[in-house]
Amino acid sequence: MLAAVFAGLLLVVLAAGAALDTPRASSFASTPTLSRSFEGPTGRARVNRAARSALTWRGGPVTASTGEVVRVYVSDALPAETPEKWAEFLAKLTHGPELARLTANIASLAEIQDLCGARALGCYSGNEMVSLGEPAPDGTTPEEVVRHEYGHHVAWNRVNTPWRAVDWGPKHWASAATVCPRVTRREAFPGNEGSNYAQNPGEAWAEVYRLMDERKAGITTATWPIIAPSFFPDEAGLLAAESDVLQPWLANQKSVFRRTFAKGGKKVWWIPLATPLDGDLLLSATLPRAGLHEVALVAANRSTVLRRGQFVSQRVKRLTTGVCGQRSLFARVTPSGAAGQVTVTVSRP
Repeated sequence: MLAAVFAGLLLVVLAAGAALDTPRASSFASTPTLSRSFEGPTGRARVNRAARSALTWRGGPVTASTGEVVRVYVSDALPAETPEKWAEFLAKLTHGPELARLTANIASLAEIQDLCGARALGCYSGNEMVSLGEPAPDGTTPEEVVRHEYGHHVAWNRVNTPWRAVDWGPKHWASAATVCPRVTRREAFPGNEGSNYAQNPGEAWAEVYRLMDERKAGITTATWPIIAPSFFPDEAGLLAAESDVLQPWLANQKSVFRRTFAKGGKKVWWIPLATPLDGDLLLSATLPRAGLHEVALVAANRSTVLRRGQFVSQRVKRLTTGVCGQRSLFARVTPSGAAGQVTVTVSRP
């Protein structure tokens, strides 16, 4: 059952802390208090196979009070814990249809560290989580760990084209948290489970999910011990995280603009483009026959040209670029050659 716990294993370390608007920055370190083994970007985390095969579990599909079926297994090393309790807890988290794809394994601290790494409290990979079912020696609660790991499960089941949501975070939050500009400036390191763990946006997302769900549950503390303080969410970040769970981004939106140019008419057509989310932007312009119009994507200052369209056929110019922190752009069409109608189609995240 635990054979699926492999390269995507992700840890969580949490502790008691301060109020939501005042994260306890003093507990932050450049590397996490607990960590796990990792053998390269596509390697396997070191899982003790002998210990895994020796474990015994009880549980399976459980119907929660919400009517949802949650697949939960609890280790026999935790006789006081029940699959029904954890199925109910999971069903009451902020979630979408991804809950039905989850297999949750609740184990003792000793078992977790055998399965996930010598200093781990939980791990996740491909719709399967292994999570703590008893308080940790440092005071970390199993509920904190489960929330963090479920955050990874949400990301695993979200799209953030052209990036992997499990590494960058889902689309709305990653854009609000300026993950793309941070990566460009080498201030964030997607997928890094080693020396740059604290700047890993995939781990930051899981912690933001935990805080968001805790607040919805009426928990007003906000611990932030393992991730860089710069990732601590403001109100917009928490709302973006909730949107990623309940109203996830699925695909680019397409907009079509048309303008007919007459001889002696306007010389430039400016098309304002709101770009609230980071990702791929594609622009295509269909020109009149014998049209030689310049087509360009321009920054919000109306002077910096980011990309110029190139002919891909006799009448069509096209450009592609990435939106990376810019929240407004312009498409600019400057007529040349024959007059007539120009159609601009924009696909933006």
